[in-house]
This record gives sequence, structure tokens and C-alpha cells, in this order.
Amino acid sequence: MTDARQLHFNAFLFSCGHHGAAWRHPSSQVERLCDITYYEELAQTAERGCLDAVFFADGHSVRDPASGGVWFLEPLTALSAMARATERVGLVTTVSTTFYTPFHAARMLASLDHISGGRAGWNVVTSMFDAEARNHGLEEMPPHDERYSRAAEFVDVALALWDSWGPDALVLDREGIFADPAEVKPVEHRGKHFLVDGPLNVPRSPQGHPVLFQAGASDQGRDLAARCAEGIYAVAYDLTAAQSYYGDVKRRIRAAGRDAETVTVMPGLVTYVGSTAEEARRKKAELDALLPVEQSLAQLSMFVQQDCSAWELDAPVPALRPLSEFTGPQGRYDTILRIIEKDRPTVRSLLGTLAAGGGHCTMIGTPESIADEIEVWFRSGGADGFNLMPPLYPNGLADFVDEVIPVLQKRGLFRAEYETETLRDHLRGRRQLPPQRTQPSLSTQQ
Repeated sequence: MTDARQLHFNAFLFSCGHHGAAWRHPSSQVERLCDITYYEELAQTAERGCLDAVFFADGHSVRDPASGGVWFLEPLTALSAMARATERVGLVTTVSTTFYTPFHAARMLASLDHISGGRAGWNVVTSMFDAEARNHGLEEMPPHDERYSRAAEFVDVALALWDSWGPDALVLDREGIFADPAEVKPVEHRGKHFLVDGPLNVPRSPQGHPVLFQAGASDQGRDLAARCAEGIYAVAYDLTAAQSYYGDVKRRIRAAGRDAETVTVMPGLVTYVGSTAEEARRKKAELDALLPVEQSLAQLSMFVQQDCSAWELDAPVPALRPLSEFTGPQGRYDTILRIIEKDRPTVRSLLGTLAAGGGHCTMIGTPESIADEIEVWFRSGGADGFNLMPPLYPNGLADFVDEVIPVLQKRGLFRAEYETETLRDHLRGRRQLPPQRTQPSLSTQQ
């Protein structure tokens, strides 16, 4: 193993793909969305490419059944099955700190870490929609600051529960001692949000505790990530935004007394890969042509929290309130503002950009041109890796794994095979960049 810093990639598994019309495409596998073998095959594709992990987000409400915006298999259940169909790829899931309790979450995630042999990860979220809250006994989501206060305490309690079993606690002496009582300690937590005695009823897992990811864009979210996350999911439409976010969270991590080099920042990445740029653009156009305009305007209304149904499609996007006056989820809204500021799009053009990945970085081109642009982001302080968001599953993931990954491997920017067993060790990777190549040419960014 050389001493060169390398990229990291997760595959964000989502239905038939991250384009809003993916399920309508002839090559989608929409009929298999409740078939665990569909997800197992996606995880196996990710493992074929030596990706760090696959990742499931989660939702707790159904928005519009007609549009395909419905959640399917519960992620922890699905990942437990996928653990048996794979050997090395990490398995990351969202668990909401608003709707679960620390004991429940710690028990499930420790179990997944045992089942997978040390490949579990937890994406810490506070959730966002009132419709979700009303499925969990709440009239509406708690205020933003309260959700993050609860989340911070939730993480502390979960970590304490995972540490309630010492590494040598299991004795398994058939003469009479199953576990050393001195190594199994109560938690005895009494906080603002939780009362938890402990200890956990699952012994210490292979990683000690699952790898923690976080995706908050607000100040509270960034502070939570800086304090506890080992991987950070980011939203960045362009390199300038990526560099700003990357620099800010790395500073916060150092201010929290942690080594910023051990925390992996991974913006979302949508790719359309073709043998030529024209072929890649055709792939995007095929999906965009399937996009239902009315439903897309309804989604945009949700993102910006105002009625967009009467907006003229081929006119410029009407003025939106500044970020400082917006009370909804700020990450996505800030991205929309950046797209409008940078591209001055028509409403129709904005819908097309948001249809795949919701404003995440989009690269369209050949394997070489996409690898060029990934390398620029990596070398210039925009990303440690990417959370892949293929617009169409399974083809989009296979295109990236089979076409782009080999280019990055030849450049020494990504592993050619797994060299570690656990997800945490996958992410700890290499620290120094290989020699700078000649100036890369960039693919088209939308």
C-alpha cells in the first residue's frame, strides 16, 4: 500500500434512481422495488467497484403516490439482508433522532454492525416534514433548535450505550461466567430529552460503534457534524460552494479538538456517463422528457415553501426571499438560490436541474472528462470523495463503476481492491495526493 491520499465513494441507493422520472424509464426496475435481490445486486455492483459504502436515506411519510415519491423497504431490515449478500462494502442508513429513542437506535445499529462484520454506518438526521411528525404522535416538527438539541443528546447517549460493554466483557466461560460484570456498565443518563439507564442489551460490536455520518447544512448541523461525524454528506452545486462548505466544516472540526483529516466530506454527485459527451447528454434528455411538469412544480413549491404552480415555464424564475428569511430546511433552499444566481435559469431549466439530485453537483460527459472534474474537486479543497446519486438505477451505477472508476484507479486516486475489512478503516484511507497530472479538461456542469 502506498502513502497516497485517495478518493472515497458511497452509492446513495434510492428507488429507481435520483431523477424524478427515473421510475418511468423503460430500463428502470420499478417492478422490483420490494424485491430484496434488487438492492443486493446494487450493493454487489458497488462492491465490484470497491466503493466505501452504500447508503439508504429514509422517510416517514408518503407525499404523492402517483409520482413515485413513496418509501419502500425499511433500511435497517434491507441492509441486514444485503450484509449477507456482500463481503466488504459498507452499509449506511439514516436513523432519525426525532422519531427514534437512543436505546432503540443503538440496539439496531449495533446489531447491523455484528451482522455485517463491522460495516455499519449511521447517518444522523433530525427529519424535516410535518407529515412525518404526524405519523409519530406529533402535530408538527419541533422547532429547528430543539431538534438539534435533542440530536446532540441522542448521539451522546447512543455512544454511551455502545461503550457500556467493554472490549473484553464477554467471557463465555461455561463454568459460570457469561460476561464480566465489571466490563458491563450502566449509563444512568438523565438529560433534558432522555432518561436511559443502560447498559445496552447487545454486546460491543466489531467497530465499537457504527461510523457516524451527518448531513446538516445549518450552523447547528455543521456544529453537530464537527463534534461527532466521521463522514459528512454535503450539498454543493458548484466548486465554489463546495470549497466554502468544505473549509467551514474542516475549521469547525479542528475547533472541536478533532483531527479534520479523519473526517470525510462527500458532496452529492449526479453523473451521466457516455462514450461521447453527446451520448451522455442524450441520456439526460431521455429522463428529462419523462418529467411531469405539474408534479415538478409541486415539488419546487415544497422546496421554496411558496406556490409555484402558476409560474411561467419559459420565463425567468421569480424572485425568492433571501436565505436569512427562510424558515424551512436551509440546505436545499440555499442550493436553489445558488443555481438561480449562477445560471439565471428559466423555470423549466430549473426543474430539469432539480429533477436529478435536487441541485447537487452534476457532471455530464465521458469517463475521462468526469474523472477530470472529480480530480479538480478533490485536489482543490472541494471534496474528499462523493456520495454518488445515479439518475437511473441500475444502469447509472454500473456506468460509474465500470467506466469512471477504472480511470480513477489508473490515476492512483482510488483503490484497485479493498485493503481493509471495516467501514471505518475504508474511510481512514490514504493521506497524501499522488503527483499532479497535467491540467484536466472539465466536463459540462449543469
